[in-house]
Formats: sequence, structure tokens, C-alpha cells
Amino acid sequence: MKQRLFTLLLLLFWATSLLGEDWPHWRGPLLDGIGQAKTLPDEWSETKNVLWKAPLPAAGSSTPIVIKGNVFLTLEFEKQVLLLCFDKDGKESWRRKVCESNGKGNGERTNASPSPVSDGQRVIVMTGTGEVVAFSLDGKEAWRFNAQERYGKFRLGFGFHVTPILHESRLYLQLIHAGAALLACVSPETGAELWKVERKSDGVAECLHSYASPTAHRHDEVNVVITHGNDYCIGHDPADGTELWRIGGLNPKDRYNRTLRFVASPVVHAGLVIAPSAKGRGMVGVRLSEAKGLIMKGAKSELWRTDKGTTDVTSPLVYQGVVYFCKENGTVLCLDAITGEQLYQERFHGQTYRGSPVAANGRVIFTARDGTFTVLNAGRSYEIIAKNKLKDQFTASPVIVDERLYLRGYENLYAIGLK
Repeated sequence: MKQRLFTLLLLLFWATSLLGEDWPHWRGPLLDGIGQAKTLPDEWSETKNVLWKAPLPAAGSSTPIVIKGNVFLTLEFEKQVLLLCFDKDGKESWRRKVCESNGKGNGERTNASPSPVSDGQRVIVMTGTGEVVAFSLDGKEAWRFNAQERYGKFRLGFGFHVTPILHESRLYLQLIHAGAALLACVSPETGAELWKVERKSDGVAECLHSYASPTAHRHDEVNVVITHGNDYCIGHDPADGTELWRIGGLNPKDRYNRTLRFVASPVVHAGLVIAPSAKGRGMVGVRLSEAKGLIMKGAKSELWRTDKGTTDVTSPLVYQGVVYFCKENGTVLCLDAITGEQLYQERFHGQTYRGSPVAANGRVIFTARDGTFTVLNAGRSYEIIAKNKLKDQFTASPVIVDERLYLRGYENLYAIGLK
């Protein structure tokens, strides 16, 4: 009975929860990859349904955000991290230097890898050098600090790629690496620290490194900030960082993998959190309303758990009762969101996948690095609606806003819509 009620509440949330016409975070307004567009085209190409494309000075993987019709993105160019702003017609309005940088700027691994975030009043950028900078929507710098100077030097094997989150007028930074394990809360108005908490773990070796991004969720009486890395997915009280629960067993002790660094970020939707692990290991679905303490296999709050099948890089997507896991080779694994039952597993386009899937209007969109976009019909059976090709490389996630699909390539920023 409880599971049936939870399913009904989940469906109600899916029908009523989409907000606004901004995309203020790399995973959208509710941090879940779901847009509210109703008229996106199923098909596009270099000559079909491209409203405009704007050239970019350098390749990059950070996902753009859209605020009041303006598109903001970061990149590394000529040893600087830059924030660029484009208007709704694709014209570059301004660009600002965020910081100096000695990175190579090769697309996937740059000091501009974290995506910008916004509260609608300012755009906040975090970089691989540790610089955290806030700009007004017209490009005026408001404040800055360096997270490495404030919280300690980053010690990561493959650079810093973690996007911060803005949740209910607070900025949260997840810092999980060999030199620190922290969740820090910062004022978005001033950059001042409000509090920080240690994030304890018994992980070792490369497991100390997390490349996943945090998320946050309010649903009914549940309000939580979620960090992910060093063997655990942990829920924190947004007010002071107190640990509320932690999901264990993502790197089981009886077959411990010392190289199991987390890259894929968790997703929360309608009171359900999906926690991936890495390197083909398992994933867990947990009901937040009952989450508390250490959540191991068989816990009351656990809806389901698998021992294998996780995505390694892309974030999962929960849409219309189905969880989508896009693996790095173009295989999609679909599970029932409530029971964890496998619905299907198919390989739709053999390529490398870095951008996370998004959904709107009964469609799910997957992004391959070679510029192939596979559009699936959302649901419990496998149906390809279209495969679309652009002459560019793509490792950022798509953005859905204002009946448009924004696609950030290595060479161009595309706006896709019905023409």
C-alpha cells in the first residue's frame, strides 16, 4: 500500500512540478534534467531546425545556463577562464575574465569544467583553479574568493570538475579529494562562508577523489543537500550541514575497489534519490521521506538496489516513472523507478557519452561526443524516434528552455527549435 501511494505521489509531482523558464543549473530548474518544452523538434541537422549557431573561441564541456533569455557559459581560452553571455538571438553580449589559468583547454579536461549556476540575480562561476566568482547578469563582478586558499589545495588525479549548487538562497560547495572532505555553505550575496562540515568516510586511495557534483531537493517535509563521493552518497541538513543519512554499499567491502572514484552525479526527483557508483558497479534507489542513518541493503527506505549496471560518467535521469542510465558506450539501461525492475537495455549508438540525458514532452535526448543525438520515446519500451547529427563534438549536457534546445559544442553553441 505504501509503495502504491508513493507511486501516485510521484506521478502527481511529475505532472505539476516544473517551474519557470530559466535553466539555472546544469541539470535544470529542479536539478533533475527535465524541461517543460512542448514543441521541441524531434529532428534537427546543420540545415534543419537550427535557429542559430554562434562560434565559440575554444572547446569546453561545461553546460550552459539560461537566465532571462540569456545564455551563459564558461571556457578556457588563451590561459584564461572566461564567462561568456549570449542573447536570445545568438549574439555575444559580453565576456569576462574569471581568472588566469595554465590549463591546456582541450575540451573535456579544462579549468572551466564546472558549469556556472545562477539564482536569477547573479551568475556564479567556480573553476579548476579554485576561483569562485559572482557576476551580475550584465557582467559586473560582485565578489570572489579562492576555494583552495580558503579550504586547502585540491588533490585530484584528473582535475576539478565539480559544479556547486544554489539551493534556497545559499551556495553549496562540495570538496572531496585527497586533501579534504568538506561541504561548505556560502552566501551568494557576499561570498562569505556561513558554515562548513567535514564529510567523514572510511574510503581509501583513489576513492578519496570525487568528480561528481552535489544536488539538493525539497519535497513535502524533506529538505536536503546531497554530496556524492568517497564510497558514500550523503544527505545533509541545508541549514547547518548535519548529516541526515548516508547510502552505503556502493563500494562493498568484500570486493572493495581502490580505484572507484565517483564521477556520475546522483539525481533526485519527487522524493526519490538515485545514487550511482562507478565502473559498472551497482546503484540504489531510496525514498527520501524514510531515509535516516546508514542505508545498507534491505534498509526500510531502500526501494531497490542493483549490484551492477551503473553509468560511470553521465548522471541518471528519472522521467515518467522510468530511470535512464546512459553508459559511456551508448548503451541505455532503463529501470522502473519504484521497483528497480529492468525494462530494457539497448545500445543505440556506439560512441563516447559525457553529457547527461535530458527529457521533455515525452522525449528523452542522449548526446554522443561525435555530434549524434538520439531521441527516444519515453516509456517502458524501447523506441527510437530520431537520430540527429551535427558537425561538432559535444561533451556538455543539453539545455531545454523557452521551447528551445541549447547544445554546447566544441566549436559552436547551437539553438534548436521548430522552424
